Amino acid sequence: MGQRVVSLRARGVVDRVGQTGFMDEEGGRQQLLHIGAVAERTELSLRTLRHYDEIGLVNPSERSEGGFRLYSEADVERILLIRRMKPLDFTLEQMRELLDITHDVSQADAPLEARQKLQEIAAIAIERRNALEKKVAMADEFLSRLRDLSAPTP
Repeated sequence: MGQRVVSLRARGVVDRVGQTGFMDEEGGRQQLLHIGAVAERTELSLRTLRHYDEIGLVNPSERSEGGFRLYSEADVERILLIRRMKPLDFTLEQMRELLDITHDVSQADAPLEARQKLQEIAAIAIERRNALEKKVAMADEFLSRLRDLSAPTP
């Protein structure tokens, strides 16, 4: 996905919530978000979003004349997918692979291998989620025991 540099003065305006709107080549209005608005929406830090850009995991679709990152809705969806993978301890390389696969399976002529790989990743995610549920259950038991121990004795 290539990155374009846009002149905000010539093509749009920035509002108070960090959105930039302009007319795209097809004449439709596209909303772009500054990194702060994306950070707030995705609950990720600015540092994390910059890191994802630097390593090529998710690059903003465009940059302003001043070099500010401008993210499209599609960029934000990719970031949200990554955020959902983080608690399941997927590596950055696995995240990159899943982003590629989700792009492939969204095409009309999606290769069978991509669909199979997506199913494999789903199976791994289910296993990891089940492991997290066990950890939460143990944490709940621990908290219950602490409450019992801290309760006044009659």
